[in-house]
Amino acid sequence: MEISDQILDWLMEKNNPSIRFLTLTTLLNRPLTDPEVREAKQKIGKIGLVPEILSQQNEDGSFGTPERFYRDKYKGTAWVLLLLGELWADSDDPRIKGTCEFILNYSQEPEMGGFSYDRSAKTGHGIPSGVVPCLTGNMVYTLIRLGYLEDSRVQKAIEWIIRFQRTDDGVSQEPRDPIYQRYKMCWGQHTCHMGVAKTLKALAAIPPEKRTREQSVKINELTDYFLIHHLYRKSHQLDQVARPGWLKLGFPLMYQTDILELTEIFAELGIKDPRLDDAIEIIANKPLKEGMWKLENSFNGKMLVTVEKKGQPSKWITLKALKVLKTYSLK
Repeated sequence: MEISDQILDWLMEKNNPSIRFLTLTTLLNRPLTDPEVREAKQKIGKIGLVPEILSQQNEDGSFGTPERFYRDKYKGTAWVLLLLGELWADSDDPRIKGTCEFILNYSQEPEMGGFSYDRSAKTGHGIPSGVVPCLTGNMVYTLIRLGYLEDSRVQKAIEWIIRFQRTDDGVSQEPRDPIYQRYKMCWGQHTCHMGVAKTLKALAAIPPEKRTREQSVKINELTDYFLIHHLYRKSHQLDQVARPGWLKLGFPLMYQTDILELTEIFAELGIKDPRLDDAIEIIANKPLKEGMWKLENSFNGKMLVTVEKKGQPSKWITLKALKVLKTYSLK
């Protein structure tokens, strides 16, 4: 598909190096060795949101009250780290590494590998009863993005996803494993949609050449789950939208999801299926007359920084929408 020079110039503005970097690499297919790409990547830590966020970091790598790394939505360390990953912060920056290490020490439950929303006062690590799939997926995705794929702790968290992330579409009897007996909204009779979204996002972040057979099988299970729902519909009543909010496009999404995030994951995985068509068509019909997409859903006022203005043209949504439509050859 063709992208107008006006839109490209807007996305390439130097005051948003994250968007500039991604426009160059995903829309214009420039290699990482390209001088403009390298310059944009280097500027991410110097201009815009990333340095603004890092200026609020505690000495131990945390943000806000360390013990409330998850419960302070959306200013706690887990949420801030997720945003830094979405912004493509520099994985070699020692401040970024400090936050990654904080989350691995405070949030990860070391025995099984999942990530917990609370820390044990006894062990100092994540408590088993607080491990949830959406947080685990978000942290694995972010840590992979920030250079921790080969870390044994992240590999253990990936194993947790392979072992425990459900993909059933409703069961008459809930699984008996104790891990599934904790929270109805996460582990009830129907798989949690957001849990599938975030764990799929995590596994999709593993480069194809580094995926194991088990990881690829799990990716197939997770994508099949979404395909039977056409991403956003009730699988047993396909004429009904499961949640209207999934049709409102936002960034960042934190533990929530929407059709743009999901279609972007499918695009990155190279999956083409007619059950994606109606979601893609909804995205294709959303741009303003100028060819920009607006931010329809936002956590502004709840985060440490304001990413973009709700209701206004959004570089993040426009970039992601164009990336999806480019993959699926729609204008």
